[in-house]
Amino acid sequence: MRTEFDEGPVDDGPPEGDRWTIWWESEPLQRGPEPLPEWVVTDHGAVDYELGILKTGKEADVFLIERAVPGTDRAVVLASKRYRSAEHTQFNRAGDYMAGRGAKRSRDVRAMAKRTTFGLEQAATRWAAAEFDALKRLYTAGVPVPYPVQVLGREVLMEFIGEGRAAAPRLAETRPDEDELDSLWEQAAEALRRMTELGFAHGDLSAYNTVVHDGRLVVLDLPQVVDLYANPLGFGFLSRDVENLGSWFTARGIPRGEVDALQAELQALAAMP
Repeated sequence: MRTEFDEGPVDDGPPEGDRWTIWWESEPLQRGPEPLPEWVVTDHGAVDYELGILKTGKEADVFLIERAVPGTDRAVVLASKRYRSAEHTQFNRAGDYMAGRGAKRSRDVRAMAKRTTFGLEQAATRWAAAEFDALKRLYTAGVPVPYPVQVLGREVLMEFIGEGRAAAPRLAETRPDEDELDSLWEQAAEALRRMTELGFAHGDLSAYNTVVHDGRLVVLDLPQVVDLYANPLGFGFLSRDVENLGSWFTARGIPRGEVDALQAELQALAAMP
């Protein structure tokens, strides 16, 4: 495993705990939207070095990896979100969020409903695929989300938002001045508008899954993204997203009326044919 003290790539292949790049193991539709950013490393000889864990959660853990080509200066730091295997997760939140998605095979539906080992593995893979698909759609539409690099099984690789190997702070951890607060609120409102125009609600939006990097607000954690029209609870999720994120801003000086106005605007936008 590569550590922060390793300055350069190794020449004899991946050390124990690391791996050859998995880029070419993903099908074309399992890779990020084109054109690929210049920083994406697709070389056959690249190595994925494990740098450590960034975040643990109920259903997934986020790791920091460096994808580098040994003997060159081609390298990029990525976030690797890995949904847990059946024996390490419960996937308790699936019901309301998954309404309207529908598995294609009845065997999968029954297995997930019965919470068998196979069913939980299928659920983990579906969450990863759902997050990757949401990231692709939102990124392409200009919503501020990390660039989705690839998905393979239960793992989603995406742009790392931060400086060097230090992750950007969550919105909840920031202390913006008045001008910064106004800017962040405008960015949050615009992100919500764009998602609504696409027919989606985040489903779990708050100051804890948005981060701020160089003054830019970025939305994270999208496996539970909700289709406003296919999911009967869609409009409720949208309302909750606005309220949860808006409450953080009102507590710091944004007028309550602005949050209420955004709430009304988005509900009307979502109701448009």
